[in-house]
Amino acid sequence: MIRAPLGNAIYWEKVVTDTDSYIAKSQGLLLQPNANPDYAPQYAFEIGQDHWHQILRKYSAGHPVTDLARYFPGLLDAWEEAERLGATVWTPEQQFTRHHWRVNYDHYIICFWLVGLALALEIPRDQWRRLLILIGNDGEDLLLDRVIASRNPERKIGDVLLSPMPYARLLKAVDAPADSQASQLKGFVEHWYKDVRIGAKSGADPQAVSYRHPYWYTYGDENFEGGAYFGRWCVEAVAVVKAFGIDDSLCLGHEHYPGDLLRPDGPSTHPVREIVEPSAPEVVSERKPGLFARILKRF
Repeated sequence: MIRAPLGNAIYWEKVVTDTDSYIAKSQGLLLQPNANPDYAPQYAFEIGQDHWHQILRKYSAGHPVTDLARYFPGLLDAWEEAERLGATVWTPEQQFTRHHWRVNYDHYIICFWLVGLALALEIPRDQWRRLLILIGNDGEDLLLDRVIASRNPERKIGDVLLSPMPYARLLKAVDAPADSQASQLKGFVEHWYKDVRIGAKSGADPQAVSYRHPYWYTYGDENFEGGAYFGRWCVEAVAVVKAFGIDDSLCLGHEHYPGDLLRPDGPSTHPVREIVEPSAPEVVSERKPGLFARILKRF
């Protein structure tokens, strides 16, 4: 059963298969001598990004939730390699803007997603430890630090909510009396996609990285056939439900709420879509060889 509101079976089968193939090829290229060491760290990070995109893409396509955690080892390997390579390439300023939630809204959302996926999929302790080392930012944010502390009690809790838009609604749901948490969570999910677009302008500190919207926000609106779309899932809501035991019943079936992540044995929480399958169109993968890959092909 397709969980995402967009895309038919032909689309999802094609993009899922192509991405698995691309990840395998990219990992092989990364093991080759670095023809362009300045780009190699970013290339490695993008391989990690492909892994979490694929987790969400396969969720959208209707794959079993129990199949998703297998992407975490490759994700962590690639991100760790990016950090190792970047240590000698990225300037102190680049290191700061790449890693700190205060100035990098995209990175904050990515970390929230990865924490939510890690909690929902219950990744092993060693993988969880590696993820927290990569995430860093201990004691930086009032909300995400608390979510992390649900599995890592020694986590320092920040005293500022770094991105009030849209996350003030989510924090309000966490702190609400038990009998109103479900409705508060529903309100967050209902406003999430609209509010997350302008969140970069609401941060507690001036943004060092300028954003019109999160990098993934328009995937599906532009070049849908290219395969970039992996769904628009409010993983942050799943994160707090898993962390704090909040009732998510009012969110089930919402187009942005990935409720099946918390119900791996089914039945699905998503409405059945009536899809008329067209004749098979040509779906072109969004994957084009990166600069690093193109250079390596010359050797």
